[in-house]
Amino acid sequence: MVNSAKKNLEKNFIEIVDFPKDGISWSSVSLSEVINKGKRFDAQVFDVESKHIRNVLNNGKYPLVQLDGDEGLIEDSFYPGRFKRIYCEKGEGIEFYLPSQMTDIYPEPTKWISKLTKASIEKLRLEIGTLLLTRSGTIGNVTIVSKTLKNKVFSDDVIRTSFRNEEDLGYVYAYLKSEYGNNILKTNSYGSVITHIEPEHLKEMLIPDAPFIIKKKIHDLIMGSYANRDESNRLIDEATKIMIEELELPPIDDLKKEAFSYNREINSFSTKLSDLDGRLEGSYHIPLIKVIERYISKKAIVKNLNSEDITEKIILPGRFKRIYVEKGNGKVFLGGKEINQLDPENKKYLSLAHHSDRIKKELNIVKDMVLVTCSGTIGKVALVPEYWNNWTLNQHVMRIVSKEQYYALIFTWLNSEYGKELIRRQTYGSVVNEITDKQLGTVVIPVFKKDTINNSIISLINKANELRYKAYKQEQQAIEIMNREVLGL
Repeated sequence: MVNSAKKNLEKNFIEIVDFPKDGISWSSVSLSEVINKGKRFDAQVFDVESKHIRNVLNNGKYPLVQLDGDEGLIEDSFYPGRFKRIYCEKGEGIEFYLPSQMTDIYPEPTKWISKLTKASIEKLRLEIGTLLLTRSGTIGNVTIVSKTLKNKVFSDDVIRTSFRNEEDLGYVYAYLKSEYGNNILKTNSYGSVITHIEPEHLKEMLIPDAPFIIKKKIHDLIMGSYANRDESNRLIDEATKIMIEELELPPIDDLKKEAFSYNREINSFSTKLSDLDGRLEGSYHIPLIKVIERYISKKAIVKNLNSEDITEKIILPGRFKRIYVEKGNGKVFLGGKEINQLDPENKKYLSLAHHSDRIKKELNIVKDMVLVTCSGTIGKVALVPEYWNNWTLNQHVMRIVSKEQYYALIFTWLNSEYGKELIRRQTYGSVVNEITDKQLGTVVIPVFKKDTINNSIISLINKANELRYKAYKQEQQAIEIMNREVLGL
């Protein structure tokens, strides 16, 4: 009786995939689909676009295989158990990374957890060759653990995935980075306020099982991309090391000890009325800044960032009402969260028809501009790579247009922990932190008297930026092969 009713119910369903009069898309589903999807009733599981994608995959030229499961490509997928985090000061604990930093080319820790934390820290450390997936909040971000992330401690909000066959690592990564694969992954999420995805949901994902030669081609491109990212990071570290050694700067913690008075229970300092500069925040007057400036003035010529000798202009766009368009119809538009990513995850597209003047005057970015976030999270620094030419950024990121020979020095210094201290010193705001272009312009930049030192830093930064461009091209080539030769797009 139940089976008969079920058949009649399914027979009466008519699938409608588009309803243009109201500008919405909708569809109906059969009872068997609901049952096959684990009796889930959330609409996103039966998304119209994802249904179309699944139909394309089912009719593709390669058979489908489970991503996870007994006969799937994944050998193991897990995330460490939840634990109570005990945060501590920098230098007193273990560097701790959050899912939002997972896709950064070179993530920097913003938190430290105490060694007293009741959790197995070793289980939180990442192993080379692991595929990472964000499982809470923003679903669908994916990266691979290479040298840069090796042994880093990440939160339990990241799924760790390993594969039976080596070539499946890069292959699955490219699939999940493709429009089709990423869509399928996101439709498996759940949660009304904060979305989640669990390792068992990967068993519901199907992927075309392409021949070994195609998998290997895609895998090699992806791993080559990550190797170039690692080398780019190494070159930036080398450039920074040269700069710090030539300036003879002690470790930042040693400078703090030199700057503050420790003869009381709390760190303390005093300042003169004549030095207030109209600022009453204690953070503006911390003596660490003067100590850094004193050290660098001994070994280099010190220039304010707004000096005409090194900088043409600092651009801080004004606020404006944004009008977005579909991909391909406007300019790529990024926010401060994306400037440290190789291929920004959340690209939007700004209308040229509505914003052409503003884009030309203040929103456009070009190669070798130095970027500094100026709202919310202050002091994230990036150097614009070639493939970002003529993309746009929002008003929360300042653009530094330097004289040609100085962009590498400016980037290296501002990106160092010493430079970031100078930037953050200018911060104001009680709710949302801010910094203006005028305030950034007062930050000092060391320029070495010996051109050989300047040139060595410039050479290393140029190579690093070129490698990031190469890494991007390799990843895009792999995704293109996935789309063309596997998905048939």
